[in-house]
Amino acid sequence: MQYTAPERFERNKQMTTMLEVAKRAGVSKATVSRVLSGNGYVSQETKDRVFQAIAESGYRPNLLARNLATKRTQTLGLVVTNTLYHGVYFSELLFNAARMTEEKGRQLILADGKHSAEEEREAIQYLLDMRCDAIIIYPRFLSVEEMDEIIDRHEQPIVVLNRRLRRNVSHSVWSDHKASSQAAVSRLIEMGHREIAFITGSLDSPTGGERLSGYRAALAQHNIPLRDECVVEGRWTPASGAAAVSTLLSRQVAFSALVASNDDMAIGAIKQLHESNIAAPQAVSVIGFDDVAIAPFIVPSLSSVRIPVTEMIQETISRLIFMLDGGDFTFRQSFPGELILRGSVVPGPYA
Repeated sequence: MQYTAPERFERNKQMTTMLEVAKRAGVSKATVSRVLSGNGYVSQETKDRVFQAIAESGYRPNLLARNLATKRTQTLGLVVTNTLYHGVYFSELLFNAARMTEEKGRQLILADGKHSAEEEREAIQYLLDMRCDAIIIYPRFLSVEEMDEIIDRHEQPIVVLNRRLRRNVSHSVWSDHKASSQAAVSRLIEMGHREIAFITGSLDSPTGGERLSGYRAALAQHNIPLRDECVVEGRWTPASGAAAVSTLLSRQVAFSALVASNDDMAIGAIKQLHESNIAAPQAVSVIGFDDVAIAPFIVPSLSSVRIPVTEMIQETISRLIFMLDGGDFTFRQSFPGELILRGSVVPGPYA
């Protein structure tokens, strides 16, 4: 094989650098290659010497060559719809996904699921075409049946976050939003509230639908009639929470408690109650979802259902790494929410 002068220079530079690493570590060039590729047994002591030599020499391995040799790209893909981008929930999700992926020696590649099931499919295919070693799907539009089919069709490990699959249950990590919502509304009822209003999330969102279903189930559990006029659809934003309160007041609905399907809407609702000269929590107790970082610091401090996003993404990435590399792994699937009561909730008129 013939090389041009620049190609010979780069090739010799690469070979010289790997030889330098081997000499510094006191091992063969083949051992350095095994350490970098992860193939074959190398003692931890030898690995430590090789990595120290790499740090001292400033050696940068040829990633393309390594990926071709190992058939791994050392990347994990994440598909998420851009409707989540504006919230604190997504920030926590993405921060922990990126941090954990880095801790596992991988890079995270984000693909936008945009506004439809078709665009979510395209985002998944993009990550497959990028040869990501494994993929996380945080779906909004794809059905459970289709996600099961996607997992069945592909060799790469795929885990679905925040949805419960039917066939590939071990490939899903979820929080039971219906049960969490039902428990929160039931707690308000136990504290003496009977007239409870509810602000939904977007009803084309599975999470929004489940939280509304939990509200209805709690009322039925305690033999409290459901009043349709007490339910207003929100859009996950503070402005939509404020608008929902205005709608409830225009309907002249009596309510001593209000549950919003996320904290952003709850914060907007509290502001609108204040501007309408309705004291929270003295006249209306308020609960949100997600327990965002600012929740304890607003006035009144916001009661919220904490969804363990960090634990869920940790479980997801740990499971994918286990599927790829093996090793020790403790399997956990469902992550229940936890109601954190703060200043925005007081006993109701029937206490």
